Amino acid sequence: MWTALGLLLLCLPLLAVCGLVAFVYWYVRDRMLHQLERIFVEKPLFIIPRGDPDAAAEEVRFPTADGMKLQGAYFKAQTPSRKGVVLFGIEYGSDRWSCRSYTDPLLAAGYDVFAYEPRNQGKSDTIPDYEPLQWITNHEVADARAALAYLKARPDADPRGVGLFGVSKGANAGLAAMSTDPWVRCAATDGAFGLATVMLPYIRKWISLYNKSFLIHGLMPAWFYEHMAMVGLRRVQRERRVRFCRLESWVGRVCQPWLMIHGEADSYIKLEMARALFRRARGPKDLWAVPGAKHNQAIAFAGAEYARRVVAFFDQHLGQVPNSKFQVPS
Repeated sequence: MWTALGLLLLCLPLLAVCGLVAFVYWYVRDRMLHQLERIFVEKPLFIIPRGDPDAAAEEVRFPTADGMKLQGAYFKAQTPSRKGVVLFGIEYGSDRWSCRSYTDPLLAAGYDVFAYEPRNQGKSDTIPDYEPLQWITNHEVADARAALAYLKARPDADPRGVGLFGVSKGANAGLAAMSTDPWVRCAATDGAFGLATVMLPYIRKWISLYNKSFLIHGLMPAWFYEHMAMVGLRRVQRERRVRFCRLESWVGRVCQPWLMIHGEADSYIKLEMARALFRRARGPKDLWAVPGAKHNQAIAFAGAEYARRVVAFFDQHLGQVPNSKFQVPS
């Protein structure tokens, strides 16, 4: 009897902890999950750039694996000979012509550039019941793969492969496609971001805003918040009939050289969030944090240095023979 009582007394603290965790789990899921789901569906207030049509570009419509037709523009290098081909992924809400502020230095340096518009954006086909958000889904990854397939099928395709240059959401879709396609030899991205590496810090922040109890938001481990994020994510996926892509898993497979550009003053995708994604890549990599720049504003702050670094990166990893040793731009 005393032994059983002793065991019960020893188990009481554990039972109390388990009960507390169960209560917090129920409380967050029942009372706060609908608030956390707003993180997934609220659109950020971005200044979305758009460009002017260029009559010199080759207008292209190309198919996806699921039968959609996407709009693209192919720009020829402004030099007598071509160094390589760069696929450009545009940012959320913009159009194919917006690439020019980023890619004009590449055209002048001898690279062809192909910019495309994913489905439900610009002049590409639309799915009636699909509303794109800032997060990439299976649709955007499929569209990036379709753009690569188009470049592979062109009569002037470069057998050595292509480079990837993308901004924000376009960078994310490109990285996901690149992770399973070695034909993409290297990538330069601006403002790339993951899913969990962004969501978890925001969930902690939102819970602390809606509930001031340290017991609720301060003592719970990281795995608890990640679990709640995935519960909310699955609910949003069912409602929108899409599958959000966890870019962290894709980036973990990236072995190609990667130049990540990020605004040091980015208040939406904070620099530590970008670093958390960047650390997962296994290949040669360099992170350039641009002082004073906010989200997608690095090019406006860095100017000529931005162009120099991007061209130097592609010159090393695309314009030269494959598998050259990665060097951090000085």
